[in-house]
Amino acid sequence: MGHLAGLLFLLTPLSWCPTWVSGAAVHSVTACHQQQEFRCSDGSCIPRPRMCDGHIDCDDGSDEHRCGHFSCKKDEFACRSGRCIAPHLRCNGVDDCGDWSDEASCSNCTAPDSFSCGPSDICLPSNRLCDGRTDCTDGRDEARRVCSPSPPRQQTSASCTPSEFHCGDGRCIRQTWRCDHTPDCSDGSDEDNCDQNECQVNNGGCSHQCVDQPLGFHCDCPNNMRLVGDSRCEEVDTCLVSDVCDQLCVHNNGSLPCHCNKDYQMNQTTGECKAKGDEAQLVFTSSKGIQLISITGSGYREPAPHLPGPGPVAALASNRTLYWARQGRNSLYRVSVDGKLKDSVLVLKLQGSVSSLAVDWIHQLLYWTSMETGSVNVGLLAGSAQRLLITGLDKPSAVVVHPLKGLLFWAQCGSSPRIERSSLDGSDRMAVVLSSLREPVALSLDMPRQLLYWVDRGTRSISRVNLEGHHRKTVVESNGYLDQPFGLAVFEGFVYWSEEVTRSICRASKHNGAKLQVLLSNVTSPGGVLVIQPVLQPKGPAECGLTATVCEHGCVVDPLTESLEFHCTPSDATFAGILSLIMFLSVLLVGMAVWSCREEFRPPRTLTEQSFYLKESQDPLITQGAHTGPELCLVKETLLKLDLDVKNEEGVTQMAI
Repeated sequence: MGHLAGLLFLLTPLSWCPTWVSGAAVHSVTACHQQQEFRCSDGSCIPRPRMCDGHIDCDDGSDEHRCGHFSCKKDEFACRSGRCIAPHLRCNGVDDCGDWSDEASCSNCTAPDSFSCGPSDICLPSNRLCDGRTDCTDGRDEARRVCSPSPPRQQTSASCTPSEFHCGDGRCIRQTWRCDHTPDCSDGSDEDNCDQNECQVNNGGCSHQCVDQPLGFHCDCPNNMRLVGDSRCEEVDTCLVSDVCDQLCVHNNGSLPCHCNKDYQMNQTTGECKAKGDEAQLVFTSSKGIQLISITGSGYREPAPHLPGPGPVAALASNRTLYWARQGRNSLYRVSVDGKLKDSVLVLKLQGSVSSLAVDWIHQLLYWTSMETGSVNVGLLAGSAQRLLITGLDKPSAVVVHPLKGLLFWAQCGSSPRIERSSLDGSDRMAVVLSSLREPVALSLDMPRQLLYWVDRGTRSISRVNLEGHHRKTVVESNGYLDQPFGLAVFEGFVYWSEEVTRSICRASKHNGAKLQVLLSNVTSPGGVLVIQPVLQPKGPAECGLTATVCEHGCVVDPLTESLEFHCTPSDATFAGILSLIMFLSVLLVGMAVWSCREEFRPPRTLTEQSFYLKESQDPLITQGAHTGPELCLVKETLLKLDLDVKNEEGVTQMAI
């Protein structure tokens, strides 16, 4: 925004914060909901539609103070929030203004794949329908008549999941919709034979208990479990349900004491877990290059301004090296955070552009996704080898790796958005999140709690699950700073993200989205985000590519093999033992070889040297030809003497025994 209205909008939230630190403003939004409310100068909150409506609603009149001073260009739409947006952003089903004023009175839904919420309500794109979030004022976008399967999907019964009912027309609907006096199948087959016990057929699709009712049925769970998605039960994790601990939590007699991992220490006042060692640094990319600030927003600097453009970024914390790819380009670079600006190195030239990066600090590998090739790829950090690992993906947008567990996670944001995982070699692939996803664009791991976080640009939210895909929770919902998120990072008690519409770097509580802070504003085209701190990449035994194979002393990886082979390396003691054995065998073989050579070239000894020589025969009892005389007598005498010597020695031995 290069005009007064845009400037006033950007300065409005900054005016709430009295503190400026090294060019990075930090403010806390504690009282008002950023999307639905306006914060008056006296601290009170009013609904945003009442802002600049010609009536004073704040006690101090601040809701009407700036309304007469902003104006938008002729080709722009003036939002009630103070933003100015392009006209084509009106009535697109997206809250571009931040207060939905650009979607008000959008009754003419003429665009393809659009849905009207009513004559005086907003117009939604079709992908906003039936996503579990009510967007229309009257909730019609989530009504059953809209959300029943349409258009028909010609499927066989084998294609329906256990929690679905197979209609006579080939479609699949939820089992819980059967026999509810509302036809959901086009042929009404879901309302046939409703006097039967549905629980007798495949347990009604329930994972645990199926309860038959006079009208339909429902799934139920044991006391220590909860129902997820109408049919599946999962164990209740009291610590995650309460979600009050930054890290470790122990449920003990109704209390939930919190603890911190060994690399962290607890703040006795706040109960927060703070990392030991140097202060963490927040890294992000923008049109100016790679930039760094502290996690509180101070200490701003640009280690690599010569690498302009937003894009994904990853780090190897042990040597403070960054790996970076410019958005839409097919080159991977590395640069040291502490090095000189000219020390950036081209690591790899790739076939397609890079949408996300992740560093495996245990096996010294680099993973990345490419939307052009529809693949997850792997290469050595040194850049000496690379290969396709997983192919056939639909717009892979994010990747993250957990080498201590031997797990790789990635997200797809195509026609069927999902989050999946596999072993580090691409085997044992399974789905982690399949439902209520629109456009997952970034992933991050909460290592102390073993949780996977993602940011969804379509739902404008940040959510998390455990590594098995259970205990899902949305922790940050649209708050005016999640319209176009790009990167995501989790550290200590916060989630960090970049946002393109407000051009900001933000953070909020990883538990519930509270304590929203804008760490940096006016960031042109913000891109990937990460936090550098050694505790985020802990050392430990590697589950070497496969979750059943634990390598106590590290792994070696061959990325050029067909299946990305991992091999355990021996310990120092084992290696020393093997080396000693090899040296001993080598000396033994050399000694035998020397002895053999000396025997081969030794001149024959005569009988006068107390030995004998048998010309061609090796048997001393066989004579060659008609040999008689002294030579034969000497042989017999020698044999007789040897025989007597042997008998004498045996006699001495027996006497000794």
